This record gives sequence, structure tokens and C-alpha cells, in this order.
Amino acid sequence: MISGFDHVAVLANEIEAATSAYQTLFGRTPSWRHGGEGAQRALFTLDNMTVELVAPDGVGASGDLVRNVLATQGEGLASICFRTNDIEKMHRRLDRLTLKPEPVSDAESRDAATGALMSWKRTRAATDMTRGVRIFFLERAKDRPLSVRTGTSSITAMDHVVIGTADPERAAALYGARLGLDMALDRSHPEWGRLMFFRCGDLVVEIAHKPGKEQASAPDRLRGICWRVADIDATRARLVEAGVDVSEVRPGRKPGTRVMTVRNGTCGVPTLLVQRTPKPV
Repeated sequence: MISGFDHVAVLANEIEAATSAYQTLFGRTPSWRHGGEGAQRALFTLDNMTVELVAPDGVGASGDLVRNVLATQGEGLASICFRTNDIEKMHRRLDRLTLKPEPVSDAESRDAATGALMSWKRTRAATDMTRGVRIFFLERAKDRPLSVRTGTSSITAMDHVVIGTADPERAAALYGARLGLDMALDRSHPEWGRLMFFRCGDLVVEIAHKPGKEQASAPDRLRGICWRVADIDATRARLVEAGVDVSEVRPGRKPGTRVMTVRNGTCGVPTLLVQRTPKPV
């Protein structure tokens, strides 16, 4: 039913500053820009998903909503969206699963630079039924244009998105049994807590739980993103030259990986970069 991961939405105070920051981070140009209803949007489409930056701009319902969230939560991850090939069928499934989906609606946008038009159909599960995480579902007729790389050390794709939970059993039931994502791994560690990995296309939705941190009734929350790079040393050098605060490269938790943390320039999104050792042929 879910065919892949479509995009994440990141809320920002000012669209030009956010766009510049992510162009520096990704080493890629935005592939689509549009505005309306009091909000401006810039999209960066990588090899396996899209990042949608959203900032208030003028008067309108979307702008008012973004301002309210920014006032209470600040900049950062706001929602995730899964892709489906049949939105009506997806809506019926969500309804049967008592996730209280909104009616399917049609939407479209026109790119400010090219005038190209893109349309899609979408729905959203009720946030109180998805444990506090805003989850959308989208069907689109064609792929978005890819963001153009500005160098050889650009970010290529999303590796995983992290969702923190105080109730791992309920979270596992939501993303696995109800939404139908394939659980690839479920492991516990005395320092990291419990980590569950759900495959969604060629990336992973990671559910993280640290015992004793919160009451089980606390809502889930979007905690961060890990991006893939081909050469982490070259990417680090590029970001340092651009004035981005990054950590040293270190071995990752998974054997054969090297990672580093990006400490600023992400609109409040906790961000990790990872390089994986290619598997032998």
C-alpha cells in the first residue's frame, strides 16, 4: 500500500535563509519553489525523497498555521509523508485502521522559476491517532525534478529518519502492523535503548526508545535525519570551508560506516551524515 517515502517538511522562520542553508548542506540547488496561502516553499529533491522547506510569508491559512507552530515549537521537522500508488485505497485502509484520515484532496503547485505545474492527491491521518507525529499520504502522477548537484561532495539521499517514542510497542504496531512497513531489525542496547528499523523503499524509518525518559503516554516526536554521502571526508571539507559547524568523522554504530554530526545550518533539525562501505560484488 505504501510504495515509498515521499518527503519531510521542515518549518523555518525565513525561506531565503533556510534555502541557502540547505543548499550549502546538500551541495545541491532547490528543484522547485512556490508560494501561496501565506507561505513560501522550497523543495530539494534527492535520489530517494524530497525535503520541503516551509516559511510564513504574508497573510493566509498556511502562513498562520506555520507561525503558530514556530511560536510554540520553533524551527524543525514538522511532518513526514509516505507515497502511495492508490490514494483512495490507502484512504480506505487508514479508515479501517481507525486512523481517522482526512478526505482525499487535490493539490497543485507551479514552479516559480520554470512555470511548470505539478499536481497530486493527498490525505492525512489524525495526529492524535499517530501518537503526535503528523503523517501524510500522497499520490502523484510523475516524479519531481531532481536538485542539481553543485559539486562532487553533495549529499545523495536520505539514509533514515528518526522518531522518538515513549511506548515502543504501540509505535511498532503503528508503523509495522497498521501502516505495513517491514521491520528489518529490533535491537536493544544498554546505552542507546531500543531501536527498531522499518524499511520504506531504500531508506529506513527508525523508532528510538530510551527507557525511563518519558511516561508511556507522551507523544512520539520527529527527532532527526541521517543523510548519505559518497565521500564523507570530502563532504566535511566542503562544509567546513562554507562555515558549517561539523564534528570530526567517527566510526558509526553499524559496522562499515563512518559518520559525522552537523551542528548548525539545518533549521533546527538534528542531522547526521553517513558513508557506507560498499558491499563486495
